[in-house]
Amino acid sequence: MRKPFQLLIALFASFQATAAPLSVETVAPGVYVHHGVHKDIDANYGGDICNIGFIVGKRGVAVIDSGGSPRVGAELRESIRMVTQLPILYVINTHVHPDHIFGNAAFKEDHPVFVGHEKLAAAMLQRKESYLKHQEEWTGNDAKGSEIIPPTLPVKGSYTLDLGDRTLLLTAHPAAHTHADLSILDSGSNVLWTGDLLFIERTPSIDGDIKGWLQVIDTLRTVPATVSIPGHGPVSKEWHQALDNEERYLATLLADVRAAIKQGRTMEQTMDNAAQSERGKWALFDIVNRRNVNLIFPPLEWE
Repeated sequence: MRKPFQLLIALFASFQATAAPLSVETVAPGVYVHHGVHKDIDANYGGDICNIGFIVGKRGVAVIDSGGSPRVGAELRESIRMVTQLPILYVINTHVHPDHIFGNAAFKEDHPVFVGHEKLAAAMLQRKESYLKHQEEWTGNDAKGSEIIPPTLPVKGSYTLDLGDRTLLLTAHPAAHTHADLSILDSGSNVLWTGDLLFIERTPSIDGDIKGWLQVIDTLRTVPATVSIPGHGPVSKEWHQALDNEERYLATLLADVRAAIKQGRTMEQTMDNAAQSERGKWALFDIVNRRNVNLIFPPLEWE
């Protein structure tokens, strides 16, 4: 009879073996991305809504976000193995949101260095109980094996990872989309992975500091990248224009909420009216915009 530990290994191996590779787009030589669909994080969203992917160098592979469940992570791992058998050296999380981090568990057997913003571990710990509580509701049977894996390499300021023939410049940003956002610039391709600091098509969602995010957008404009992979939406060579669109939405929202507060409107009234000029320009607008107002209204009352 197999021992419990052996059974766990066998079950995990079976799970890995049944994982089918995700569809990936080749953005540049050695750079691959899988596109998530535009869904909100709610019951049965499935864990596959953001852009995740990997970069292959001569020494090995760096994973950029891992998806919203161990199943999605395992399928991403299969996609990597369709491309290369080189070791998976790094798993980089661009921020704390569950659609970006729950695939980490699928890479544990590779013993990579898990990388994130210096504040990511604390953010993960703060949300661990809530995220794990809702994970089965969000992803059903794919929630099996879900765990929060914090970074073993925290990034403060900037840090460079060496993949052999290419380096990755990691930048830890001030509070913006969240309080622990990380971007990645690949020297081998001049491709910039922004995480959720850039949304294309999908309404930008705020979980950090809207004023800080507007400042970070200015910082991103100085990055010498030819192509950008946003956290949500298509890969873009016109990513400066995409930043302009995002900035316009955020600036409009900020101005409208400030005006509503000055006029003595309630938060509920503001949810119905703020940034309505942007309606029709973004996916999931009605859901996400109301949530954004709910987050930024209270601190703006104290300006």
